Amino acid sequence: MLIRFLGSAAGGGFPQWNCACTNCARLRAGTLLSKSRTQAQLAISANGHEWFLLGASPDLRMQLEATPPLLPSNQSAANHRSSPIAGVVFLSAELDHSVGLLTLRERHPLRIYATASVRKLVAEENSFFRMMEREPGQSQWNDLRLGERIELRNASGEGSGIGCMALSVGHKFPFFAGPGGRTDERTDLASEEAVLGLLLDDSAGRKMFYAPGLGEVTSNLMEIFRRCDLLLLDGSFWSDNELVNAAGKGQTAREMGHLPLSGPDGLLHVLAQVNGPRKILIHINNTNPILDEASEEFREVNAAGWEVAEDGWAIEI
Repeated sequence: MLIRFLGSAAGGGFPQWNCACTNCARLRAGTLLSKSRTQAQLAISANGHEWFLLGASPDLRMQLEATPPLLPSNQSAANHRSSPIAGVVFLSAELDHSVGLLTLRERHPLRIYATASVRKLVAEENSFFRMMEREPGQSQWNDLRLGERIELRNASGEGSGIGCMALSVGHKFPFFAGPGGRTDERTDLASEEAVLGLLLDDSAGRKMFYAPGLGEVTSNLMEIFRRCDLLLLDGSFWSDNELVNAAGKGQTAREMGHLPLSGPDGLLHVLAQVNGPRKILIHINNTNPILDEASEEFREVNAAGWEVAEDGWAIEI
């Protein structure tokens, strides 16, 4: 399985456009040992010719242009339009993971996978996304059912060789999903469908788990993690109070649906005994001290066996 890291930051990217926190200010000044990052986005393929996007970030157009395998070939169709992108898998309806779909509206056939609740929020309740259906069959939506393994297929129905199983890893729908942001008042949305982790496998039996948003690690997830070759997990925040400390207000990491990295119940400690798979942190918030490669936090992450994702990485499992 081929994996392309098109983006590795949390919402807003790094540096964030309206932020002058220590990390953002130092990166702009050239005094931070780090790299700029766009918003988290992966592309996966079994053959290197046909690719599936995991999510659709707001930075998608520039991410595609920076990734030659995802560009139209010189032997495009007669109208000079083609793309190796075969489909998109939604992990949530959050804007940071969904609005990039509009970038793909130019009459290119796609198969789109989402839970029924996420599809309702993105495709059925938002008129913008009707641009994805300007022609019959342009966008073929398929329901993801929790715990059910499917093979990802292109718009023509051909199999990709990549299996996908969606698992619930969070219950928080986006603020826009309910009146005044209260999605608990809606009975037509299933909370377990709000945030997904994806267990992906190929024909050789290699497995990876992708969860850029991860609220907790259950015993079931731990067993799955131990069977994987690669883990790409939520590295949004170092500490639970990170945003509150940086801005003087706001929600904690857990209130936002993210398990922090540090502490006795943080991700590094919880997964300390999972030693088999390669472990990479993704979806790094601009306030996270692990972005500073000279920091003690960055060294602690490395010592615990984790890597910090960067835009442009290409790996194979």
